[in-house]
Amino acid sequence: MLFDGGADRSPAPKERADAARNRARVLAAAARLFAERGPQDVRMEDIARAAGVGKGTLYRRYPDIASIAVALLDDHERVLQEKLMRGEPPLGPGAPPDERLAAFYEAMVELLDQHIHLVLGTETGQSRFATGAYGFWRVHVGALLGEAGVEDREAMVDLLLAPLAPDVFQFQRDRMGLDVQQITAALKALGRGVLVPRG
Repeated sequence: MLFDGGADRSPAPKERADAARNRARVLAAAARLFAERGPQDVRMEDIARAAGVGKGTLYRRYPDIASIAVALLDDHERVLQEKLMRGEPPLGPGAPPDERLAAFYEAMVELLDQHIHLVLGTETGQSRFATGAYGFWRVHVGALLGEAGVEDREAMVDLLLAPLAPDVFQFQRDRMGLDVQQITAALKALGRGVLVPRG
């Protein structure tokens, strides 16, 4: 992920061709199984068998299901992070903070809608706050709050991100029957209530 919380940025060693092939097979098999069942119902042994690799090969690279889900989700989150930093406004720089937050919410709902099975495998409970992606979203939304002159932004930023928790999104979409437009509209209204100055 682009945001790594200050991790070591030394170049990674070059991946061997056979290791790259195994990684691609593992991720393709995991993506298929996660889409069919959800990460919570997939075992490491299932992925090794579907990928045609030994369990030792799988565990050497990925210690658990969550680490595989993170690897699959990483590319999708990286694209969004790049758009937030260098994309066209309002998602990228150059628009007022409330418009940028609204565009961020819309993009996040789209990501959740398309990849909820992966996000649920990586960002539930306390594990959500340990991901590099959450750190990036937190910095982004915190910067928008600062630009808008919102007081107590350190307290506010997590409250604005809380509705994007994957279990909240899944409950609203799958249990309550809300569509992505309704969820996005509610999030935009929430953001406007915090960021739009009151005259």
